[in-house]
Amino acid sequence: MSKSELFKKLLPGFIPLFVFIAIDEIWGTRAGLVAALVIGVGELAWIWIKEKQFDRFVLFDTFLLLVLGSVSIWLDNELFFKLKPGLMELILCAVLAVSAFSKLNIVGLMTQRYMKELEMNEQQTAQLRKTLQLMLFVFLIHTVLVFYAAFYLSNEAWAFISGGLFYILFAVVFGYEFIKKKLKLRHQVVVQEEWLPLVNDQGEILGKAPRSACHRGEKLLHPVVHLHVFNHQKHIYLSRVLGKKWDTAVGGHISAGETLETALKREAWEEIGLTQFSAKLVKTYRWNTEIESELVYVFVTNDFKSIHLHSEEVVEGRFWTSKQIESNMGLEVFTPNFEHEYQLLKKNS
Repeated sequence: MSKSELFKKLLPGFIPLFVFIAIDEIWGTRAGLVAALVIGVGELAWIWIKEKQFDRFVLFDTFLLLVLGSVSIWLDNELFFKLKPGLMELILCAVLAVSAFSKLNIVGLMTQRYMKELEMNEQQTAQLRKTLQLMLFVFLIHTVLVFYAAFYLSNEAWAFISGGLFYILFAVVFGYEFIKKKLKLRHQVVVQEEWLPLVNDQGEILGKAPRSACHRGEKLLHPVVHLHVFNHQKHIYLSRVLGKKWDTAVGGHISAGETLETALKREAWEEIGLTQFSAKLVKTYRWNTEIESELVYVFVTNDFKSIHLHSEEVVEGRFWTSKQIESNMGLEVFTPNFEHEYQLLKKNS
C-alpha cells in the first residue's frame, strides 16, 4: 500500500477538519464551524444509509471541531485563534504516535474500516508504521512552528506558517519519498534483469540470456544452486519466503560469469546469513516447471558456524526432523521442488 493510497482512503474522515481550516481562514470561525458540521453530519448520514452504522472517526472529528470551534467563539481571543491549528495537530500527533509506536494501531484500524477488502501482511504493516512515523515527524515540526509563530511572530508570518508552509512541508517530504521509491524500483528492475548462463544437461555453457527471458516459459535451461543445511542431530533447516511454502534453506540462480562456489556462498549469505561453512555437491538434476527449466546443483552441509536471518524476503526458518517432514509431505506445506529433492537425498544417504 503506497502513501498516496493511504491518504486517499483515509481522506473521508479528515474532510470536516480540512473544510473547517479552509473556511476559518477566509470567512472566520463561525462560518468554518457551520460548514464543517454540515459536512460531518452529511457524511455520517450517508455512511449510515449506505452501511447502517456510524463512522466513529468522522463522528470524533466532527465532535472535536464542535468543541474547539465553540471554545474559540466563546473566548474570542486572538492568541487562542492562533494556537487553534497547533492544538488540532497535537491531537493528530497523539493518534499518529500511538499508531506508529504501540500495539494499538488506530490508523491501521481506520484503514481497514475504509478498505475492507484489504488484508495487510507483515511487510505492509511495517510499511504503514514507517509512513505514520514520517507523518508524525512532519506534523510535529509544523506544530512547533505554529506555536512559535503564535507567540513570537507577526500575523502575516503566522498566517503563512499555519497555512501554506504545512503544504510545502508535506510536498517536500513526500516528494522526496516518491523520488526515492521510484529510484529504488528502477534499481530493482536493473537487478532483476541480470544475465544468466544457458547450459545443456551436462552443465556446459551454451550462451546467456536475461533473467526475465529465463522465466517466461521459453524453457531456457539455466543453472541454480541449492544448499541443504543439517545440524548434528541430522535435522534439516528449511526457510520460508513471505506468502510461500517451506523450502530448501538456500536456493538461487548462478549469474553469468559466476562460479558454482561463488554463487553458493553469495546465496547462503543473502538468504540465511551463512558465512563460514563447507559444502559438498551430492546431486545434479533437471527441474522443469511451466515457466522455466533449471539445472539444479544440490549441495549439503553439516559444517557451519551459525544461521542469521537478515533478508527481507525470508521471514522464517527452523530445523525439522525427518518425522516432521515425512508426516507433512503431500499436504501443501512444502514446495514440490523441496519434496522432490528430499526424496533424492534419502536415496543418496
